[in-house]
Amino acid sequence: MDLNLTASFLSALTKVFAGPSVRWVDCQPDTCQRVYFANHTSHVDPMVIWSSLPPDVRKVTRPTAAKDYWSRGWFRRHLARSLNALLIDRDKIKVHQSPIDLMIREIGDQYSLIVFPEGGRTHSDSGEIREFKSGIYYLNKKRPDLEMVPVYMDNMNRILPRGEFLPVPLLSRVVFGPPIWLEQGESKSDFLARARQSVLRLRDV
Repeated sequence: MDLNLTASFLSALTKVFAGPSVRWVDCQPDTCQRVYFANHTSHVDPMVIWSSLPPDVRKVTRPTAAKDYWSRGWFRRHLARSLNALLIDRDKIKVHQSPIDLMIREIGDQYSLIVFPEGGRTHSDSGEIREFKSGIYYLNKKRPDLEMVPVYMDNMNRILPRGEFLPVPLLSRVVFGPPIWLEQGESKSDFLARARQSVLRLRDV
């Protein structure tokens, strides 16, 4: 099965099922290297953000996803390859082989990333966003040139409810916000709080 055809089909199918209304607030689509960081409520989140990007930006953007989920069965593996997803092994994290080092190595000077700093899905209809884990801080600290673009998604958990395999057609919303960067002398906790707030602010846009 041709990976490019599958990627195009996935993009079209995601738009049918998720029907995302896409907004860019004080930010425009660009092929420059970025890290799109978003709230996380569903396994379809990586595909929805990826499909919301223009085709030229999609080509240079790699979603990150949990290896234990996306390596299960040939179909999921094929989907992950079609998206050029960067699969993270959450069970074998080592000090000298961290996911951050893997991300930096894999993106080189070409690719952007889609990441979910909560570290797992939030199973809540209230729009709650959990505290961000430290990975996004170290990623920007090691690559300060990367634009960190906040993304807020709404209704994802209803499109693919927990424990379900087939998505339910439903309108959703994806909002891209203005980029942020790690400021000089800014502490890890302050940066993570500011990054989380940058996503939360998009909830009411």
